[in-house]
Amino acid sequence: MFNNLDSKLTKRFKVKKYFSNPFMCGIFEVMKITEQIKEPIAYEMELFEKKFQLAMSSKVALLNRITHYIVNRKGKQMRPMFVFLTAKMISGGTVNDRTYRGASVIELIHTATLVHDDVVDDSNKRRGFFSINALWKNKIGVLVGDFLLSKGLLLSIDNNDFDLLKIISIAVKEMSEGELLQIEKARKLDITEDIYYEIIRQKTATLIAACCSLGACAVAPEKAKTIEKMRKFGELIGMAFQIKDDLFDYTEDAIGKPTGIDIKEQKMTLPLIHTLNNCTSKEKSWIINSIKNHNKDKKRVKEVIAFVKNQGGLTYAEQKMVQFQQEALLLIQDFPESIYKDSLILMVNYVIERKI
Repeated sequence: MFNNLDSKLTKRFKVKKYFSNPFMCGIFEVMKITEQIKEPIAYEMELFEKKFQLAMSSKVALLNRITHYIVNRKGKQMRPMFVFLTAKMISGGTVNDRTYRGASVIELIHTATLVHDDVVDDSNKRRGFFSINALWKNKIGVLVGDFLLSKGLLLSIDNNDFDLLKIISIAVKEMSEGELLQIEKARKLDITEDIYYEIIRQKTATLIAACCSLGACAVAPEKAKTIEKMRKFGELIGMAFQIKDDLFDYTEDAIGKPTGIDIKEQKMTLPLIHTLNNCTSKEKSWIINSIKNHNKDKKRVKEVIAFVKNQGGLTYAEQKMVQFQQEALLLIQDFPESIYKDSLILMVNYVIERKI
């Protein structure tokens, strides 16, 4: 009876097809690894979610509906995980109220940037669901992002966490500068490798750096060298994370992000920059012309992707990504062995091995 039922359900809902989809398999793989990483901080993450929901509350009914929508469609929560794992590794397994507040501030700021990004990019989807601006229009999207940003800053101010506030404020400033630097350079397509590293350091790595330094500062505010070491650790992971994202643009796997989207948006990624620096002037002119004038042409975009692959652009980017990963791991090797350190190492490895 149950076998027949199972067979009927498989046919009806196409279960086999569902699980053979590379994107869906990638999601289940991520869930499995994420649960492993979370294990030593499972209690803290559960309590954090409750505190985070409270931190987003408002007297305005519309805001509460929107923030409820956001909370119910949360991502992998990697940033709060970095905060708690760093704090517990440094303290020997304990966290305090400052740790929870720090994790909440990070997630509030991160969520605010995502909401604003969707408005700027005119994106209708976020994590497979409709974005805030798609459901409530751009004006409300901007205001919701501003609300989340102010809630994050006030959470620190109201509790006199001025050292934590300084860390997050630097991150917000650098994220804005990174976005503007990328826009400025994208107009001329004259990004060197050094400028590219500065852009991704500010745009992506600075927030992960803030997570790790904030986690350390929350439990050991007097240990300036340790806080700086963890900031650098987070920055290196963030650099590797962004390069991995760049590589996804050249993959043929179904990862939920269309292949060639960065080229279509005229974003200069590391594989592309390396290729431009190591080809003939004629080939360089063809690539730049393709990106500037033919970036909507699917056939031309595929030709650029194939050229970058053949020129070793992906291999070079992968080597740089691993280099950043190895540098990050070296920074935490002297900390005592613990389940928290093991989870951080697993997290670092996941950053460059993830499929989505």
